[in-house]
Amino acid sequence: MAGQKGRDVLIKISDGAVPESFVTLAGIRSSDIELNAQSVDGTSAESPGGWRELIAGAGVKSARVRGQGVFKDAESDQRMQDIFFSGAIATWKLIIPGLGVLTGPLHIRELKWGGVFDGEARFSVDLESAGALAFEAEG
Repeated sequence: MAGQKGRDVLIKISDGAVPESFVTLAGIRSSDIELNAQSVDGTSAESPGGWRELIAGAGVKSARVRGQGVFKDAESDQRMQDIFFSGAIATWKLIIPGLGVLTGPLHIRELKWGGVFDGEARFSVDLESAGALAFEAEG
């Protein structure tokens, strides 16, 4: 399999309508998607050889998503700001080329803007899962 292009890792936000449609966050330059599965230690005095044993299916799963880019003042930026300031939980779509698509509720944990006088205005967003994410394999 050939390498994948980083620009194809996309963060998309729902428009909140029914039926839902999704728009890519404008100006994104970098995206990081992190999935976590907390383990639960079930080790006891009866554990063979004193080796740690984990309880399958126990624990908490979570996702964290970070994106950075050039602030474009686009429709997606306004939607993101509205969600942040209202404290709402929105549906997001995360595209991972060569793997698939994760879709589900994410909470905006942090939203930042910045810039210097001789450069571009930039933004960053930090999201965390707020419920189950569905995975659809690329196919």
